Amino acid sequence: MQQTAADRSALEEAKARLDRLPFYPAPVRIERVRILVWPLLFRLPWFRRFDGYSAWNTILLREPVARSGADLVCHELCHVWQMQHRPLAMPLSYLRTGYAANPYEAEARWAVRETAVPRGSRED
Repeated sequence: MQQTAADRSALEEAKARLDRLPFYPAPVRIERVRILVWPLLFRLPWFRRFDGYSAWNTILLREPVARSGADLVCHELCHVWQMQHRPLAMPLSYLRTGYAANPYEAEARWAVRETAVPRGSRED
């Protein structure tokens, strides 16, 4: 599947944000990461509460990148990065700790907060 320019740009921007963080020994690799917009998936009971979901090298979004926002792409790319370094432990952690108390979720939320562009500092 061919990535749109907006998808590729969003991935590159999210990577630049994550590259500033010391979470893992190697930076996140985005060469094989794909963004898929799949609103029907998010109608299923398990997915209804999410706007994005990561599965190894795939980021699934409820809405296109322009509406989903840079922070959601950064959050989901952080999960990709986590899986690149902990391909079994990260997904299995949800069975052990659930969603709300999951340390990988906390790490992704922290990554977004730490790397967020302050409001009003963007030139539009």
